[in-house]
Amino acid sequence: MEIGYEEKDFLACCGSTKFAKEMALASPFASLEQAVTAATDIWFNKIDVTAWLQAFSAHPQIGDSNSSSSQSHNQTSTQWSKGEQSTALATATGSSLQELSEWNARYREKFGFIFIICASGRSTDEILAELKNRYPNRPIVEFEIAAREQMKVTELRLKKLFSSKTKVSSTSDQYPAEVAKKVEEDRVSIVGGHLTASSVPTAGRTSEIRTRTRPPITTHVLDVSRGSPAAGIEVRLEKWKGTQPRPSFGETDISGWVFHGSSATDNDGRSGQLMGIVDAVDPGIYKISFNTGKYCPSGFFPYVSIVFEIRESQNREHFHVPLLFSPFSMTTYRGS
Repeated sequence: MEIGYEEKDFLACCGSTKFAKEMALASPFASLEQAVTAATDIWFNKIDVTAWLQAFSAHPQIGDSNSSSSQSHNQTSTQWSKGEQSTALATATGSSLQELSEWNARYREKFGFIFIICASGRSTDEILAELKNRYPNRPIVEFEIAAREQMKVTELRLKKLFSSKTKVSSTSDQYPAEVAKKVEEDRVSIVGGHLTASSVPTAGRTSEIRTRTRPPITTHVLDVSRGSPAAGIEVRLEKWKGTQPRPSFGETDISGWVFHGSSATDNDGRSGQLMGIVDAVDPGIYKISFNTGKYCPSGFFPYVSIVFEIRESQNREHFHVPLLFSPFSMTTYRGS
């Protein structure tokens, strides 16, 4: 049975209005897993930097029991935030809260947004230690970490949302017992597995494979120095088919790379189709290259290549390999 949600429900899970609208459009969801998969794709692939920052600003500052630093007017979100910070507040002392407040201010001055962490179950000392550990990061690195922490919070709140909806359905006898049992299993086995952005599929997931609607390998480019998508960057996808099973560090045989497809990023920073839409992608070593030198002639990188491996057991998964770029720094991650 599919359960419908409203935009306000998803706004409680994540304070980005763009995220909430996209989730409402994707609703209803048949399971928690389906909702989490959609949320991860929307968060990392479909909304922009402004939406990320709006979501960050909707959180109360860590250690602020009055939630005065939050820009959220969603009562459910405010209530969930209090619950998530309850361990931190319960373990706090006057001196630790003062130190946390000082480091929060220092962090915000450096990065331009509040410190984001999935605080559920963490003590004040643990949170403070993590804040100090992340403070030396470069802004481009910290921005990505904050986005991943926000996704963890969103997933936990989706669990709460889904749990409350299914409970209502069960008590009204409109939800079959076998489906309710399946939902409970989803909550136990799936939420934990999605606490990082690059999750590993569970053993029983093969039976739930759906026909693809997009190529198995995609990418987008974010110009972090401007805080906007990078349009017009040439992108090239290749696959290793050299004499050796896999390229090694220092490999000089560039003829081993076989061209798959090319495109250029659009105004949203997304590349066009780099390969065909197939249910099972060939396992092996792939390389995505970006012509960053043409996009930013005065930058440090004439081009950027990202080499990654798709294993046989992963051939039905989706691989989103984005580039977060500035003239003198870059990073990547595996999205979904």
